[in-house]
Amino acid sequence: MTQGNDVPHGGTRHTVVIGGGLAGVTAALSLADAGVRVTLLEGRPRLGGLAFSFRRGGLTVDNGQHVYLRCCTAYRWFLDRVEGAALAPLQERLDVPVVDVARPEGRRLGRIRRDPLPVPLHLARSLATYPHLSPADRAGAVRAALALGRLDLADPALDARDFGGWLAAHGQSPRAVEALWDLVGVATLNAVAGDCSLALAAMVFKTGLLSDPGAADIGWARVPLGELHDRLARKALDSAGVRTEVRTRVTSVSPDENGRWSVRVPGATVDADAVVLAVPQREAHGLLPAGALDDPGRLLEIGTAPILNIHVVYDRKVLNAPFLTALGTPLQWVFDRTDASGLTEGQYLAVSQSAAHDDIEEPVAALRERYLPELERLLPRARGAGVRDFFVTRERTATFAPAPGVGRLRPGARTKAPGLYLAGAWTATGWPATMESAVRSGVGAAGAVLGALGRSRAVLPDFFEEAA
Repeated sequence: MTQGNDVPHGGTRHTVVIGGGLAGVTAALSLADAGVRVTLLEGRPRLGGLAFSFRRGGLTVDNGQHVYLRCCTAYRWFLDRVEGAALAPLQERLDVPVVDVARPEGRRLGRIRRDPLPVPLHLARSLATYPHLSPADRAGAVRAALALGRLDLADPALDARDFGGWLAAHGQSPRAVEALWDLVGVATLNAVAGDCSLALAAMVFKTGLLSDPGAADIGWARVPLGELHDRLARKALDSAGVRTEVRTRVTSVSPDENGRWSVRVPGATVDADAVVLAVPQREAHGLLPAGALDDPGRLLEIGTAPILNIHVVYDRKVLNAPFLTALGTPLQWVFDRTDASGLTEGQYLAVSQSAAHDDIEEPVAALRERYLPELERLLPRARGAGVRDFFVTRERTATFAPAPGVGRLRPGARTKAPGLYLAGAWTATGWPATMESAVRSGVGAAGAVLGALGRSRAVLPDFFEEAA
């Protein structure tokens, strides 16, 4: 790390990006593509933020299961930019198997899938035959979906309302919420309907299910996430000329008397013309200089929500699908990660539990006692199968909490301090805390930097929308 002034006045403009998650990597790539000299500083020994991989024995394990949708144009751009799109393909057509294990007549399989028809007919046959809802609930779901489609996402009043209350007011029964709305919403929003801003929920459902027939087709990495978000990302950064420093934690950010910025790390200072803070909101709050935001305390009001991931290695194959979802059980989404992890015998399943407030601090032994029997209820082949390994990963602050009113707390990319910008899934992207939101925020921050430096933003991708 260079001490002192990195960039002499009159030389190439220099931006320091703090944080090597998807937001920071995207900001750095976008700026470098526009000809800006970039230094990326990350405190961890790897890139990828909260979507990363680690080694456990002979396996490569993701900290959690992450998916994206065809409508996630920003994350798809990121995959293309790091040359990783082929490693995280999309379904040819939306198809989600849903198993209800609590039916009196026994477990029953249903599917949410689309036909090659225009919106909203693309889901009509699937909903009409969905066995987990009564005929009355199916008809009610259609009416609610049409009402949802009529909502104006630009209406600020939506942010103050909760999605659960809106669903109840539109005739949705508790069963319809469980078997349809929360089935999708909990996984994408990390909150049940009653705890979620109507604005964010409406954005998810309108964009994913009511905008384009293929918008909700699901994609996921067939390799460890570290291959995409660390190795390929670092290769792209290197090729773009970005200087990347890991294991480098920033201790302070301050303007100097010349209108530039000093970024302090242990034993060194990096000078820059602009700084992008691409770190979680609480960390950003701690680094913001005085006056950078009118009310920086609002960052601390943005709550967080946990995700618990349960990892089970069986001695035989117990699941014949790449993934499935479940009703009538605490289990939510179960993914087969056998090939991606490098396992050669048996099967490795990853169970993703969003909004896991009740379980996030439970001991591993208690989680094992609770969830292994549930997997046996869901997957009959697991009964009698040997469990070679059982472990958990916990992301206590996996996402910001999408609670009613959170929209007014999320800042845009610009601050009141010239040359200082914000990025992260928690900023005002209009999306919930997803990989899509993170990438959009990084491009948005890069666009703001380029505007301030007088550089063309023509190199930015088509989805670029600057957050004020």
